[in-house]
Amino acid sequence: MGRLKKLKKIRLHREGTKILIISLLLLIGVNLLLYFGCGSKVPFYIIAILSLIVYGIMVNFFRCPIRLFEQDTDGIVVAPADGKVVVVEEVEEGEYFHDRRIMVSIFMSLVNVHANWYPVDGVVRKVWHQNGRFMKAWLPKASTDNERASVVIRTPQGTEVLARQIAGAMARRIVTYANEGEEGYVAEHMGFIKFGSRVDVFLPLGSEVLVGLGEKTVGNQTVIARLK
Repeated sequence: MGRLKKLKKIRLHREGTKILIISLLLLIGVNLLLYFGCGSKVPFYIIAILSLIVYGIMVNFFRCPIRLFEQDTDGIVVAPADGKVVVVEEVEEGEYFHDRRIMVSIFMSLVNVHANWYPVDGVVRKVWHQNGRFMKAWLPKASTDNERASVVIRTPQGTEVLARQIAGAMARRIVTYANEGEEGYVAEHMGFIKFGSRVDVFLPLGSEVLVGLGEKTVGNQTVIARLK
């Protein structure tokens, strides 16, 4: 019981360490200047409250739950991110497979955890980054026009699954930890996207999708599909 409680604790993601420290120092500096530099304390109180709200949002954004996936991972696809399912459809995947695939897209809002997990266990076959635009991540064209990073994982059964991290209107940095030739597991982080974005998962036709439009997902916990 003690071990499970420890695994469920919340920590801050390493991608946020530098940003949080610099932001904290800047906010403290601004508030000290207002406190000692203004005759009236009203501006100080207003900025102090706003500073606490902004910093709280930033801390919430970079939180990183430690989760334990307790099911058998054979033949299943797990949500790579917290968020909401915005697309479930058959599409033409033209960057790697060059054929028809089932795409499941999960949109992450500003209040969601932005760590990304591997959707399946397997060996990383290919990783690449594509420059692009920064349209709103929930738009259909974002999958092909926005800046993105793609990771292809081959499961032990030989099925290839593509997970694509997509930048959004506010996201300006995609971090991908996956390296070609390495093994990846659903319990591990595949990457991180800063400030609003989405993750697309491309599955073989015939896969059984277990989530629907508008359904909320929990990264590394929600089973979104079964492979045929």
